[in-house]
Amino acid sequence: MATDYIRYDILAQAALRGVVRTVLTDAAKKGLPGEHHFKITFATTAPGVRLSERMRGQYPDAMTIVLQHQFWDLTVDDDGFEVGLSFGGIPERVAVPFDAVTAFFDPAVQFGFQFETLDKQAAEEQGAPAKTPTPAPPPAAIEKPDAALPAPAHAAPAEPPRDAKSGSGEVVRLDRFRKK
Repeated sequence: MATDYIRYDILAQAALRGVVRTVLTDAAKKGLPGEHHFKITFATTAPGVRLSERMRGQYPDAMTIVLQHQFWDLTVDDDGFEVGLSFGGIPERVAVPFDAVTAFFDPAVQFGFQFETLDKQAAEEQGAPAKTPTPAPPPAAIEKPDAALPAPAHAAPAEPPRDAKSGSGEVVRLDRFRKK
């Protein structure tokens, strides 16, 4: 098998993170258009993630936030985003580098994708077995005012990302395109 010196997998992930950056930048400037809203899962232990100790205690590995009704002061730069959210009626500020994002989903159009975890990539590069990625927990931020927060659990999101054109419901995974 030929060695991939170009590292198309890394380039593809960077391009998809650019999609997240672009849609969040537009939302920060213009608000959310139509029924669009975003479910963003990120690794809470990734470098540069900032959240309160209370939230880090509830979500020690991964967290899914929803940008729909109750968020404010969304700011985006080249490296990540910051946003104000309400968790159980308590306002919090969360900062997430784009490298920490593990999944992005827009339920309004059934479009989303998942990223390979950094642990898996690093292990593959070193030839060691990869740790199994932890599935994303349910959304931590509430989607509707006065809705109860779900208890933290380690289950995949209820709505899997779908291919927007075909509606196939297939999760787009970058490692699918790699030669093994």
